[in-house]
Amino acid sequence: MKLRSCLIALTAAGFVVSAFFAIGGPLKYEAPPEMARFKTAPGAELVSQNCLLCHSADYVIIQPRMPRAFWEAGVKKMREKYGAPLPPENVSEVVDYLVKNYGKE
Repeated sequence: MKLRSCLIALTAAGFVVSAFFAIGGPLKYEAPPEMARFKTAPGAELVSQNCLLCHSADYVIIQPRMPRAFWEAGVKKMREKYGAPLPPENVSEVVDYLVKNYGKE
């Protein structure tokens, strides 16, 4: 079974490589326009400037209503693990916005 899966994966990879050379370069892809928006409230602009660099507003909006600790951990993870460029002095404002608009206290 593993051999069959490997052969299928190699065949698919071959098609991708063939398509790359057939069109003469990398495929160009445009993401659809962002449809979701953060709630208008103090801190929304800061959240948009820092969070939308890597993911859509939907990623935040669909989260269950969670307490402050959840949002603090999420912002910390985005900064430390994923390299979000949020300056340390703006962390509390972002967390406050997320808790007030998408969390529970």
